[in-house]
Amino acid sequence: MDEPGGEVTRQVTRHRTGRGIRPRTLVVAALAWLLAAVFLLPYLEMAVTALRPADELRDASYLPRHFAWSNFVDVWRDSTLGANLRVTLLVAGGSTLLVLLVALPAAYHTARVRYRGRRLFLLLVLVTQMFQPTSLLVGLYREFYRLDMLNSVWTLILCNSAFNLAFAVWILTAYIGSIPVELEEAAMIDGLGRLGALCRVVLPLAMPGVVTALVFTFIAAWNEFVMGLTLSTAPERQPLTVGINSFIGNYTVEWNYLFAGSVVAIVPVVVLFALIERRVVSGLTAGSVK
Repeated sequence: MDEPGGEVTRQVTRHRTGRGIRPRTLVVAALAWLLAAVFLLPYLEMAVTALRPADELRDASYLPRHFAWSNFVDVWRDSTLGANLRVTLLVAGGSTLLVLLVALPAAYHTARVRYRGRRLFLLLVLVTQMFQPTSLLVGLYREFYRLDMLNSVWTLILCNSAFNLAFAVWILTAYIGSIPVELEEAAMIDGLGRLGALCRVVLPLAMPGVVTALVFTFIAAWNEFVMGLTLSTAPERQPLTVGINSFIGNYTVEWNYLFAGSVVAIVPVVVLFALIERRVVSGLTAGSVK
């Protein structure tokens, strides 16, 4: 006769030793790894091409015969890539900070106060996501030209903040709305005001949603191209996406330098996303379960 819990113990043992795994689990795992490989192969090809010498760019081999690590040194020394990277860091960081400073109070007020026109406001926030920066470029260029703000980092920060604000308000409104209001009421009874309850109660609980808005705003500002190309004409004041485009000439493309610059451009975003991926997932699922 089996001891109590004997069957459960055997099942756990089989699971830990790898026996008793269902074929369906193996198939799903294999498909997941295959899908990951399909998405990662272009990035691997980009990294390999970034290390090819110029005389091996047309070779059909998968790996170069000689790895030209000097490509990264040359692209940093002989171009404006360093200045472009600094501009991109300022624009992405400044836009993210400005969006959070504006979106958090707006989302908190929208989630907690049932004012007249609240649904219309949320609808307008959603509608603004339909506007593409390219449709407003002519007007933006004329306005910033009159204000003498072309080739300015602040111009790019304001534009990127404006186009990413709607998404941040939307995602933060959904997340703050899922936080029980009784927690704030209890904090107010203990002596905290509305601002104190926001900073000491709501903000820590809403951190996954804040991180989600932060990551998506940062990545959108980091990858922005059209506004940077139009509103910044000085090479050293252009963002990284525009600076990399300078390696594409009228008749030739410096593929090794182009991909070396691309590797430099994607590494910070990949590291940022890998560090806070769990918080991003929890923020995206906010409000899905009541």
